[in-house]
Amino acid sequence: MRLTKLKHSCVRLEKDGATLVIDPGAFSEQDAAVGADAVLITHEHPDHFEEGRVRAALEAGAEVWTLGSVAGKISAGFPGRVHTVGHGDAFTAAGFDVQVHGELHAVIHPDLPRITNVGYLVDGSLFHPGDALTVPQTPVDTLMVPVQAPWSKISEVIDYVREVAPRRAIDIHDALLTDLARPIYDTHLGNLGGGAEHGRLAPGQSAEL
Repeated sequence: MRLTKLKHSCVRLEKDGATLVIDPGAFSEQDAAVGADAVLITHEHPDHFEEGRVRAALEAGAEVWTLGSVAGKISAGFPGRVHTVGHGDAFTAAGFDVQVHGELHAVIHPDLPRITNVGYLVDGSLFHPGDALTVPQTPVDTLMVPVQAPWSKISEVIDYVREVAPRRAIDIHDALLTDLARPIYDTHLGNLGGGAEHGRLAPGQSAEL
C-alpha cells in the first residue's frame, strides 16, 4: 500500500490500481479527491469535508463512506454510492478492507456540543482517527497522528501515540502548525512517543507501507 500525504488531514492510499482518499477538506488540495475510487470522511468539519471536492469525486464515479451527518448532505443524486457507517462497522472500499472505530469528536470546549466523528482502520494496518484520540482495540502498524488542533495539546498527542503503540506515527492535522513549531513537535514526539518511529511527510510526498 502506498501512502501519499496531502495537505492537513487528507491522505491518499493506493493499492492494486485502486485509490482511496480520506478527508478531502477545505485545507487540502483542490484536486485532493480527483481520481479516487473511494472516499472516506471522518466528520463534517470543513477542514475534513469540503462538499465540492467530494461531489466532484462522486460525479467521476467514486463511492463515499461516512457518518450520517455528512451522508445526508451529499447522498441525493448519487443513489447507492454514499454509504453511512458508524462504530463497529466493517466494509470493503475499492479493494481496501476498512473497520470503523470511534463515535465522538474530541472536546474543543465544554460549552460546545460534541459532534460525531469516526476513525478508519485500513487493511488492518493504517489508522486515521479524524478529530479524536480514538484507540482501536486492535494493533496498528501506522498511526496518522493529529499533531496540532484547537482541541489538543502536545502531552495528549504523546500519550495517544503511546497508548496506540504503533510501529510508526505520521503527522496529519498540521496545516496550522508553523515551520517554527514543527521541530519542537518532531523532537517531543520522537523522544517521548514510546518507541514509535515518528515521521513527517510534506504534502505530495509518499511512503510505501
